[in-house]
Order: sequence, then structure tokens, then C-alpha cells
Amino acid sequence: MTKQELADRIRAASFLEGTFTLRSGRTSNFYVDKYLFETQPEILAEVGKRLAEHVGSDTTRIAGAELGGVALAAATSMACGLPFLIVRNKKKEYGTSKDFEGALVKGDRILLVEDIATTGGQVLEAAKTLTQAGATVERIVAVVDRMEGARDNIESAGFAFDSLLNARDLRLPGAE
Repeated sequence: MTKQELADRIRAASFLEGTFTLRSGRTSNFYVDKYLFETQPEILAEVGKRLAEHVGSDTTRIAGAELGGVALAAATSMACGLPFLIVRNKKKEYGTSKDFEGALVKGDRILLVEDIATTGGQVLEAAKTLTQAGATVERIVAVVDRMEGARDNIESAGFAFDSLLNARDLRLPGAE
């Protein structure tokens, strides 16, 4: 599948028009519903393969924030053979009371995967959780960068950022 074929498949599966409130609190006249493309096996497998191409030679684990990053981290893990972590949005208040699920060893080097990056808020919270646990986040890679500030925010926080696709690739409204 070419990059444009992937973009077309993701757009066809998940592009919605209307009025939507984004996680950032902003209102948008369109929404890319990650669950609509992440639940399609052919798209998810291709995304996992492409995310795995961003694994560095020193990467020891893949991580994704709940809920949207879980399928991406699992698909990437299967594509590259590295274990993955699930970063919780809120610390579990029972059982082990962990901030993340899966084994993390201090010094682990992480590829952190993200679904849709708008401002980067959620993925930056996940990166903070991982670094506080003693890991190094080598790179953050989103499936789609909406081109609304995520890159600047993530890079300003000191993390390398990449995306498989951006707003132009998906022909999103306002993308030039």
C-alpha cells in the first residue's frame, strides 16, 4: 500500500464532518475518528508496519496511551518484535496502582506512538509518565498530524516528532 493509498483508506474509513469538540477543547468542523480506522485489520496492520519503521537501533519498547494508542502500540509491537507498554490516562486506583501496564525497566528507550496529534497534549502527558519512570522517549510518532500545533509543542518539550500522514495527505479542511 502506498502512502497515498493509506491516506485515502484512513480518510474513507474515519473522516467525519459536523461540529466536534476536540480533546484540546477546540471546536472543529471535522473529525478523524481513530477508532474507525484502527479497528480495520488491513489499515491497522499497515499502520503498525509503518510505525515500526521508526524504531531506532537502541529502541527497547513501544508505548501508546490509552485508549487510542493501545491498538497502535500492539500493531507496532507485532510488526517489529519489541514489547509494548500501555500508558494510562489516569493512574489506576486499585490493584497495582500503576501509571502504565507492561514491563518497563529504567533505561528503556521508547518509541511512543500516537493516533491523531492536534496539540500533542495527551502524548506529552504519556511521555512525562514514561520519563518519570526512568525511560527515555526516543521519538513520538503520530499516525496523523492535524498540523494544529502538535509538532511545535512536542519538539518544544524536547522530543523528536514524526507523523505517518498529515492534514494535507488526508485533504483535511484548511490544509494547504
